[in-house]
Amino acid sequence: MAKAPVLTPRAEDFPRWYQDLINKAELADNGPVRGTMVIRPYGYGLWERMQQDMDARIKETGTQNAYFPLLIPQSYLTREAEHVEGFAPELAVVTHGGGKELEEPVVIRPTSETIVNEYFSKWVQSYRDLPLLINQWANVVRWELRPRLFLRTSEFLWQEGHTAHATYEEARDFAARIHRHVYGAFMRDVLAMDFVLGRKTAKERFAGAINTLTLEGMMGDGKALQLGTSHELGQNFAKAFHTRYLSKEGKQELVWQTSWGSTTRMIGALVMMHGDDSGLRVPPRLAPIQAVVLAIKGDDAVLAKVREIGDRLKAAGVRVQVDDRTDIPFGRRAVDWELKGVPVRVEVGPRDLANGTAMLARRIVDEHSGGGKEPVAIDSLAALLPTVLEEDQKLLLDQARERRESRTSDVTTVDQAVEATAAGGWARIPWATLGPEGEAKLAEHSVSVRCLVAEDGAVPDADETPGNVALVARAY
Repeated sequence: MAKAPVLTPRAEDFPRWYQDLINKAELADNGPVRGTMVIRPYGYGLWERMQQDMDARIKETGTQNAYFPLLIPQSYLTREAEHVEGFAPELAVVTHGGGKELEEPVVIRPTSETIVNEYFSKWVQSYRDLPLLINQWANVVRWELRPRLFLRTSEFLWQEGHTAHATYEEARDFAARIHRHVYGAFMRDVLAMDFVLGRKTAKERFAGAINTLTLEGMMGDGKALQLGTSHELGQNFAKAFHTRYLSKEGKQELVWQTSWGSTTRMIGALVMMHGDDSGLRVPPRLAPIQAVVLAIKGDDAVLAKVREIGDRLKAAGVRVQVDDRTDIPFGRRAVDWELKGVPVRVEVGPRDLANGTAMLARRIVDEHSGGGKEPVAIDSLAALLPTVLEEDQKLLLDQARERRESRTSDVTTVDQAVEATAAGGWARIPWATLGPEGEAKLAEHSVSVRCLVAEDGAVPDADETPGNVALVARAY
């Protein structure tokens, strides 16, 4: 009998493959309350690496970290009409505390624009107080009807940035900077993710914003996933919360604002964009463990050598773990590390030791050339691995980009767009041809406009800029 696969094959059942991988790679478990999740140490290690890198990029913009309360008076949300309407179905409301009914219900934050503005209105008095650039790392709650680990959970972790500026132009440019040079650069250079930078349509815009900038990635099954967003809030919240400043000319002016966020959804995107039938494939620049050195047998000389190799690799700047658990069968350990997507395995047994070599197993391989295991001189490993890791980082990005480009079709009608997305791809259609009416027709087929892009692929300045193209897809 053929051995059952460790994971459900992607081609057979992509959602089941995703759930299998999350479980068997020990990334997360379902929480006790429907829609919540427990992030396991390996999954949280990925988030910590993401958080550290992004935090540094955010701070390079001059933004400072702060923290705002989890509980927000319900009345705050009602001050901005579009905002409360957009979030009302997702709110978790607290009506009792300390055994008594509260005088005013409070909501668990779905996002923090309202409470941030309550304090911005106190902190901003003069043009000298601007720009005010604040970020927080926190959790939020949005009650999900159809939860899926990492992609849509009722509680998730994220960063949310909130800024106030003296002019529209300053706010617009800052939102664009976050969009391209923080989110875009991080996702491309660290996560090896391919994506399209674009502008959301009015229908898809964040509740209360005048413009939403998005990054859209194609997953392994051809569906789209929103990877992060940056919003121009205009003066909508400033009006609602009276966030004003005294200008140089001595006039009271409303501030212009942005908000922007990225979440633990990036871990789900990492799984679905880079994973294969053997498990996760972690980009080397992200990986908490870039190389694992495995002892095949519990021979004293082998154990001593794998520890020595581990020390050498660590000294060469490689994030390494030595696996000398020879009481566990070697095959099981190798499969577990493959599931977790560690970029490189260095396998050493008595025969390897006699030859002065180790077996180098690369998790990220060229799909066309096949293979990924070769004997390498032990003495050359420390010099070789940094180059191997950079090659594989680039290969992951190239593979993701090739998938998107090969599975994106140019179409001219709604029917053609629906057909292209049903076949597991994306479609590009002129926005002048589609428009809001065509967008509504697509929605009847569970297809959405993911974003608008200019003819040359840039982010357009307005929805109705001549030549805009709509990128449409089925989405998570």
